[in-house]
Amino acid sequence: MSTLYQLDFEKPVVELESRISELETQLGDVDDDAEPTDAASIELDDLRTRRAELLEDLYTELSPVNTVRVARHPRRPQTRDYIDLIFKDFCELHGDRRFGDDPALVTGLARLGSVKCLVIGHQKGRDTQERLACHFGCAHPEGYRKALAKMKLAEKFNLPIVTLVDTPGAYPGVGAEQRGQAEAIAVNLLEMSRLETPIISVVIGEGGSGGALGIAVADKVAMLQHSWYSVISPEGCAAILWKEANEKNNSAAAEALRLTARDNLRLRIVDAIIQEPSGGAHREPEATAEALRKWLLDQLRSLKRIKPANLPPKRYKRFRKLGVFTEAPPEPVSDETEDS
Repeated sequence: MSTLYQLDFEKPVVELESRISELETQLGDVDDDAEPTDAASIELDDLRTRRAELLEDLYTELSPVNTVRVARHPRRPQTRDYIDLIFKDFCELHGDRRFGDDPALVTGLARLGSVKCLVIGHQKGRDTQERLACHFGCAHPEGYRKALAKMKLAEKFNLPIVTLVDTPGAYPGVGAEQRGQAEAIAVNLLEMSRLETPIISVVIGEGGSGGALGIAVADKVAMLQHSWYSVISPEGCAAILWKEANEKNNSAAAEALRLTARDNLRLRIVDAIIQEPSGGAHREPEATAEALRKWLLDQLRSLKRIKPANLPPKRYKRFRKLGVFTEAPPEPVSDETEDS
């Protein structure tokens, strides 16, 4: 995990944090018999206050392209981090019983509070070796088939399903296509739509295209505040529309795609936004995990009141409504306009 990584718009914060770290070290090295360093303590408190205010200003109105950058931060919590922070007694399940195991999708049984459930989530990896092994969070068809097999197991034992989405998209390689990438995702969409068990999905980082939707056909869908969810990445959109993925085009594409959590909530694609601490989830993973845990428990309690047989029709209606809009009839042309 890189500790040197920093976002361009965070440079003023990084400078403050560097000074705060120096002062904390300085105060920590002071002996008990030494003279009190009131000036250093006052300066430290002032810097911490300025840091908090600056983070609040920067993250309150993030641009869409900066939201994408935050969602990709290498220190941002991933599925295995949330499993460690939120869930108990996690027992990982491997393999699709057809080809092999895909480390880009983690599946397993666990407890959320007192609720037994199935957990499924994308894993990008931290260091270079793990990222390569996990295909940078881009799942192969065996990953989606593994996820579906475990979902059907959860349905059999009346266990709710929690999915954590964090992928730039499904793996686009030749091998994945030869093994039926599109078919695997399509089957997941079909089968998830009719599973008679509660399904809850949260976009915790990147929600890219069918790679995300392959585990996100759920009764309730939420996004962390600084995540993104869209049919394509800004770079992919820029390459298609403007034939070049540069900083200017990527920013324009991110704006046009309406990919932020706020946009997705306004368009009724997701049901809720889970707030992150000031400065993003990568700064306070534990606080983010606690907010996620509370939301998941609330939704599980709510969905438990619905009969399992009634869940698929409601889920179907939810997704059929996506993209529905009302078009106002054209305004009638007045006689004065016609005469002129």
